[in-house]
Amino acid sequence: MNEELEKIYAKIGEMEREITNLRQGYIIVNQRYNKSLESLKVLTSFATQAAKRSAAATELSLQAARNSVTAAKEAALESAITAANAAADAASTAALAAVESAAAAAAAASAAATASAQQAEQAVLQSAAEAAEASRIAAVCAAEAAGLAFEVSAMTRSPKQS
Repeated sequence: MNEELEKIYAKIGEMEREITNLRQGYIIVNQRYNKSLESLKVLTSFATQAAKRSAAATELSLQAARNSVTAAKEAALESAITAANAAADAASTAALAAVESAAAAAAAASAAATASAQQAEQAVLQSAAEAAEASRIAAVCAAEAAGLAFEVSAMTRSPKQS
């Protein structure tokens, strides 16, 4: 009977050690999870900021395209074909910049969406939604800038009507 009790106590001791090891393993995994979660939050925050800045850059590019349209119209009225062509080129370049900014906003929104897919926490989801909205704004501005560039190009390339 003594021998059986010793075996039982030995088994209990093994189980206690295993439980201790499992607890320590859980603590390590939990710490790593928390660090990963914090990294995802930071990544999402940066991606959201990048998307917002890209949208702002796209809006500025759109304004540059609008200014180019105005300059091209004024130059066309004054028969300054060289200036009108330069304005058309500026509008085209502004449109390209707007498209690039929209692409950057979309990439940032994608990064934020990826982070939110990995951790469906409210703050992360909100950041992803903000990044997606910034991307939408950038795309709308890029499309309008491209249309303005086309308008300026068509206006300056067509023969002057008197």
